[in-house]
Amino acid sequence: YDIVGNVCETGDTFAKNRSIAEIRIGDILTFHDAGAYGFSMASHYNSRPLPVEVLLSNGKVKLIRKREALQDFL
Repeated sequence: YDIVGNVCETGDTFAKNRSIAEIRIGDILTFHDAGAYGFSMASHYNSRPLPVEVLLSNGKVKLIRKREALQDFL
């Protein structure tokens, strides 16, 4: 698999030719240290809303910041 982001640029790539379990549309992948995909380095470049943030601790997931809606920054 090639794992890419949703920005319309060729440099928006996380990994190329990676062997991972089969994935389908709608599956959720997690990344550690994702740079501008994380809230602290995120921007509204290309009309992208700021990302959701979740905390994973002891096998439990907790929402710590909701995803920004497009109308929030227009």
